[in-house]
Amino acid sequence: MGQGLWRVARNQQLQHQGYGGQGYLTREHGRRIATNNASNASHRKQAQGGIDIYHLLKTRKSKEQEGFINLEMLPPELSFTILSYLNATDLCLASCVWQDLANDELLWQGLCKSTWGHCSIYNKNPPLGFSFRKLYMQLDEGSLTFNANPEEGVNYFMSKGILDDSPKEIAKFIFCTRTLNWKKLRIYLDERRDVLDDLVTLHNFRNQFLPNALREFFRHIHAPEERGEYLETLITKFSHRFCACNPDLMRELGLSPDAVYVLCYSLILLSIDLTSPHVKNKMSKREFIRNTRRAAQNISEDFVGHLYDNIYLIGHVAA
Repeated sequence: MGQGLWRVARNQQLQHQGYGGQGYLTREHGRRIATNNASNASHRKQAQGGIDIYHLLKTRKSKEQEGFINLEMLPPELSFTILSYLNATDLCLASCVWQDLANDELLWQGLCKSTWGHCSIYNKNPPLGFSFRKLYMQLDEGSLTFNANPEEGVNYFMSKGILDDSPKEIAKFIFCTRTLNWKKLRIYLDERRDVLDDLVTLHNFRNQFLPNALREFFRHIHAPEERGEYLETLITKFSHRFCACNPDLMRELGLSPDAVYVLCYSLILLSIDLTSPHVKNKMSKREFIRNTRRAAQNISEDFVGHLYDNIYLIGHVAA
């Protein structure tokens, strides 16, 4: 009885002070509205002198544009810039919504040339009905065919007029393409030494340190997993090309293609020695200098020491 009278008296007191259930909600609601208005006013003040973000958001909601922006409503330059970031699959999906924009030839031309940097057809007058979107599909199909059977892949490119039947054109295509399987490519180049010769001449090793040049060479023309005639051929071709690109350096150091050949073999053996977990006793710098100078006596000790440091710090030359 006493507790009930206390609750009644307390409720009457709160209502008298304006804190009754309805009065409290009314005051709290008013306080929230005031806070939101102050916050919105603050945002609008911060946006003065530039883009009114609050106004843009409000306008966007009023127009019910809460989904993706319609690219057709943007300037064409901006729309093409946005679509240029898509890959081929996403661009095909985008063409379901924005057909005219996503099927633009410039977009597909960019995709073709960014993936396959050189094709003979790029330098020819396009035939009637030519489409870069269709060309992309053919290049993709040819690359998949090459990765299954290199000879059939090259024949496919030639049958579609994408590549000319020339070792130099095939070499340029391989040099500017990164979608070809390196194991299949190694088999193809071992069989087509004429293409290999032209591929080597496309490399420019001018002013490059020997181990770095060798790494770049083996990124394009992968070394075989085992020693043999093909590896010797690759190193021989690299040695002559490196000397041809750096005639002044060769005269200064007193190096010949045969000496560069010896150095390349030494670098490959050193790479295996330093990186292989099966080799417990790693070759020291002094041992490498001594062994290398036995094979090539005209090479300075400092130069051989720099070669060792490069392998020790950067890693394998033919990884």
